[in-house]
Amino acid sequence: MSKHSIKTIWKENNTFSTEIDGHNIVIDLGEDQGGQNQGPRPKRLMLAAAAGCTGLDVISMLRKMRVEVEHFDIKVDAELTEEHPLKYKTMKLIYEFKGDNLPEKKIERAVKLSFENYCGVLAMYKSCVPVSYEIRINED
Repeated sequence: MSKHSIKTIWKENNTFSTEIDGHNIVIDLGEDQGGQNQGPRPKRLMLAAAAGCTGLDVISMLRKMRVEVEHFDIKVDAELTEEHPLKYKTMKLIYEFKGDNLPEKKIERAVKLSFENYCGVLAMYKSCVPVSYEIRINED
């Protein structure tokens, strides 16, 4: 059985630090919330984790399919509830690809496989919030 463990350390005020895979991640509140803005907010890190997880899947599959993209971005739009605890009530990933002669079907297959089968972060989020996606190829 695999297991992940981390330790988060309170530094000062509203600042916390976590070492993950040899990288230091600092979490803080914005100055308008009483923090010192020394790092990102926790919920936005959740969005980054989702984009990073699916992005790693997609780019790996596209390489195996011998598809070369010039640019690949993932935008995540998430809507928050209005009552506390503030949490995401919807999430949408927008996969944006740019390049010459990109094979639409292969890109759609890679995104769909990641979204439906491989990305563990998205699987967790989909168990508690509606998550959708859109693919944009060579759009501005």
